[in-house]
Amino acid sequence: MAFVTVINIYMANTCAITGKGTKMAGGYSNRTRATKFNPTGMTRRRANLQKKTFLIPEIDKKMSITVSTKGIRTIAKKGAYQAFKDAGLIK
Repeated sequence: MAFVTVINIYMANTCAITGKGTKMAGGYSNRTRATKFNPTGMTRRRANLQKKTFLIPEIDKKMSITVSTKGIRTIAKKGAYQAFKDAGLIK
């Protein structure tokens, strides 16, 4: 088995695979839509982040990361090792 360096990079409210985080977006009520343009201010939209533990059989390790639902789909498609390597979590 080859030597692999595992890098633990954790940021608050950010997906480790896709980099998705929070964003500011305009909030409109239905009453505002029905009348003239009258913005109701900005609201923070949060990504659907979940803490998951993945087993990486290539390096015989478990890694626990905060990942979005799109990131979970990416891991399911590519496999845990390749997805973590593309994201820079494993060197």
